[in-house]
Amino acid sequence: MMKLGWTRAAVVLAGVIGAAGAAQADRIKNPTAVFSGLDKITGRIVSFEVGIDETVQFGALQMTPRVCFTKPPTETPNTTSFIEVDEPGPDGQSKRVFSGWLFAASPGLHGLEHPVYDIWLVDCKGGTEVIAEPKETPEELPPIQDSARAPVDAGQPRDIMAPSGATAPRPPAVQTAPLRQPMRRQAPAAPLINTDR
Repeated sequence: MMKLGWTRAAVVLAGVIGAAGAAQADRIKNPTAVFSGLDKITGRIVSFEVGIDETVQFGALQMTPRVCFTKPPTETPNTTSFIEVDEPGPDGQSKRVFSGWLFAASPGLHGLEHPVYDIWLVDCKGGTEVIAEPKETPEELPPIQDSARAPVDAGQPRDIMAPSGATAPRPPAVQTAPLRQPMRRQAPAAPLINTDR
């Protein structure tokens, strides 16, 4: 009876924790992204700010951030930006060299690496609007009957029940063969060394 109550409490607690984890998906949409870029030839690092959907030139690259998200101050920091980077060719046509997400928390893993230039996300700023992500609602748990108050019934499928009547019949006796004694191995005789020479 007590075990059943603890089980239900554990299931409800897991649902609450799951709902709290889903609530942490809120984010702030920012109008400005802050980047740093490295010119590998000169060794110069430059920090620059770019408005969302604005294209800027960094060296030979043209970069356009599409979104820049941060987390509310009450949550774990997580700054991300989706960018598109093009490199103009000699014929006037641009070639897309990068399209993807940059993460400020791990610039070494998630940054633009180019033979001449590296670009990484530093921060997002200017946003005040919190975008609430859809929350997952915990699944409604079926009511659990207390076994003390549950009516005695004929049983449910998959229940193990004793046969009705006095006692269950004993299983038939099983005949087994007697155990064999383990064979004892004799140690090999030590080699005789002929000392008569």
